[in-house]
Amino acid sequence: MHLISVNLGRATAVDYSDAEGGVTGIGKRPVPGPVRIVAPGPKATGLGSGLAGDAVCDRRHHGGDHQAVYAYAREDLDLWERTLGRELPGGVFGENFTTSGIDLNTARLGDRWRVGADLVLEVASARIPCRTFQGALGEAGWVKRFTQEARPGAYLRVIEEGSVSPGDPIEVIHRPDHEVTVQLWFRAFTTERALLPLTLAAGAAMEPEAHERVHLYVEKYGAGAGAK
Repeated sequence: MHLISVNLGRATAVDYSDAEGGVTGIGKRPVPGPVRIVAPGPKATGLGSGLAGDAVCDRRHHGGDHQAVYAYAREDLDLWERTLGRELPGGVFGENFTTSGIDLNTARLGDRWRVGADLVLEVASARIPCRTFQGALGEAGWVKRFTQEARPGAYLRVIEEGSVSPGDPIEVIHRPDHEVTVQLWFRAFTTERALLPLTLAAGAAMEPEAHERVHLYVEKYGAGAGAK
C-alpha cells in the first residue's frame, strides 16, 4: 500500500463552479513532494485544504478538518478508464492522494493510516459528487453515474501532521470494530437513506454535520429504519 501521487490544485476560473468568483481547485496535478499536511481548521473559516499549496475554493461545502485530504484509489480510476474509454491520470477526480493497494470502499470510518514517516490520517467520510465535479470531468450525467457506482473515495482528517511524497508507504495502524465503511456511509447519505441510523456506530469519527443529519432522520423515521 503506497501513494502513487500527491496532487495539488490551483484556483482556476470556470463556468461550472458555484464558488464566489466562479473558481475551483478541482483540477489537481501530481507534484514531486515533499508536501506538508496539517489540520486546516473548521470548514468555511480555516485553510480549506490540509495540503500546503492546494486550493479549496468553495469552502462552504468543501475542505475543513474532516475533509483535509481526499484519497482515490488507482484501482478505481482504472475501472473508470475501462468504463469511460479514456485515460484518467492521477488527480483528475480532484483527489489529493492517488493510492495503490488499499481498498478505500471497504475502509471504515475511524481507520487510521500512517503515511510516510510522520503523517497519521483518519478516514472521516466519503466524497459526495457535485456539478463542479461533473463539469471538470466533462461527462454528461456524471453525478448520477458516479453515485450509482458507489466508489466515492475517502476524505481523511489529520491526526498527526507530517510531510509526504510520491511512493511513500501507507500502513493501516488502527481499525475500529464497527462496520461503517466508506461505501456504506456513501450509500446512506445518497441513495439508501434507511441506512443512516447504522452510521452512528462510527461515533466521533463521523463529522458533526453528518451526525446532525442522521439524528434528524432518526427523529422523523426512527432508529430502526436501517435494520429493515
